[in-house]
Amino acid sequence: MTSSAHALADVLAVESDPGGGFVAPSIAEFYPPAIFEFSVLGIDFSITRIILIFWIATAAMLVFLLLAARNASIVPSKLQYIGESGYSLIRDGMARDVIGPKGLPFAPFLASLFFFILFNNFMSIFPFAQISPNSKFAIPLVLAVIVWVLYNYIGIKEQGAARYFKDAAIPPGVPAAALILVTPIELLQVFVIRPFTLAVRLFANMFAGHMLLVVFSLGAVYLFSVGNFSVVFAPLSFLMALVMTFFELLVIFLQAYVFTVLTATYLNGAVEPAH
Repeated sequence: MTSSAHALADVLAVESDPGGGFVAPSIAEFYPPAIFEFSVLGIDFSITRIILIFWIATAAMLVFLLLAARNASIVPSKLQYIGESGYSLIRDGMARDVIGPKGLPFAPFLASLFFFILFNNFMSIFPFAQISPNSKFAIPLVLAVIVWVLYNYIGIKEQGAARYFKDAAIPPGVPAAALILVTPIELLQVFVIRPFTLAVRLFANMFAGHMLLVVFSLGAVYLFSVGNFSVVFAPLSFLMALVMTFFELLVIFLQAYVFTVLTATYLNGAVEPAH
C-alpha cells in the first residue's frame, strides 16, 4: 500500500473498539498485503489477492468464449447460445445502432470490452473472491485510456487530423462570439472529461457496491454474535445483505453495458464528422 493510501485509510477507517465492538470496513480492504513480490529490470511488482482475482476472472472469460465458440452448430449448446446472445447484443445494439454503418468492424472490440468488464465485475459477488478488480481505480483507468487512444486514433484516421481537431474545438453552428467559452469546454470534454468520467463511473460503482455488501454482512455477523437485544436487528442486516447482493448483480451488468455503450458513442463521434 502506498503512503498516501495508508494516510487515507487512517482517516476513513473506524477505530477498533477495545471492548470488541463493531469494526467497520475501510479502504484498507482494497490494499491487501502482497502474496509474493518480484523485480524485473529494477521495477518492483507485488502480486496481491485482487491481482489473482483479476487473473482468474480474465482466464474464466477466455475459457468461456473459447468453449462458446468451439464446435458451433445450427442448434446451439447452452454456452454457444449465451455467447452468441451476448455478442449479438453488442453487435446489433451498439456497433450497428450506435456507431452506424461503419460500426461492424468494432463489434469484436466492443464485445471483448463488455465481457472483460462483466467477468471482473462478477467477482464482487463470487464466493471466496467477493471483490471486483474494477473497484481498484487503476484497472478502469487503463480501460478508459485504451478507449481514449482508440477513438482519437479513429477520428484522426477517418476525418484527418485538421478536421478532427477543428470539429472538437469548434462545434458546428456555434456563434463566433460564444467560441471563447465553448472551445475550452469542448476540448476539455473530448480529451479529458470523457476518459476520466468513464473510469470513475465504473470504479465508483464497484467500490461502493463492495463497501455496502461488506458493511451489511459484517453487521449481521456482529449483531448475531453480540449476545444482547441487538440480535433483534441481525435478521434485518442479513436481509439487507441479500437485497444488496441482488442489487449488485444488476449493477454488474449495468456498468459493463454503460461502459461499452459510451465507448460506442465516442467511436460514433470519431467515425462520423460533426454536422
